[in-house]
Amino acid sequence: MTNTQALFSAKLLQEFLSIVSDEVGEKNLPVVLNKSSLPTDWANAKTIKHLGAQAAAESYAGLQQAIRAYYGRGARGILQRIGSKFWESLLENASFKEKAQAKLLRGLPETRRRKAALDLLIRLLDAKSDDMKAHTLDLNLLLVDSISPTTYNQRDDEPICHVTHGLIRETIYWATSTDAQIEEISCQAMGDKNCEFKILFGE
Repeated sequence: MTNTQALFSAKLLQEFLSIVSDEVGEKNLPVVLNKSSLPTDWANAKTIKHLGAQAAAESYAGLQQAIRAYYGRGARGILQRIGSKFWESLLENASFKEKAQAKLLRGLPETRRRKAALDLLIRLLDAKSDDMKAHTLDLNLLLVDSISPTTYNQRDDEPICHVTHGLIRETIYWATSTDAQIEEISCQAMGDKNCEFKILFGE
């Protein structure tokens, strides 16, 4: 079943577009979109500024789709790198309250920092608690994304949420200064109910 119910913040989409433009080139981005027969207006910050939440999700997914189509096998690394930079942007543009909580979070014991960091990521993405949750699996974690704007109107034979993967990786590294092994074990683009990411710490 194709995901047609996703929502995304137009404000966050503007942050995301800025990172995408820097990564693939501002002049090249309309070409990348055009190759996938997607609106070149999605490369225009002034246009996307006024999008509703569902149209913003469509644009967010479309930008990623266009990069996958244009760059082929190289798209995974590009999108994960965009996700890492997106985390930095989310943190930089967070509210004073969220920045204060982020500072306190880094004073927690490392094992508690991990899930607390993912909970912070979920809040910074403006996701409702029912739409995106982090679960503890012994010493490991599972992030479940049931709304998944990346998969809006997308179908694929393999997981496509590389930006979310990059977000998770950078969030964990920011919180703990260590890398985790991350695997998307289910994806709505493949017809699964949720997009799920298993996060292993190798302990």
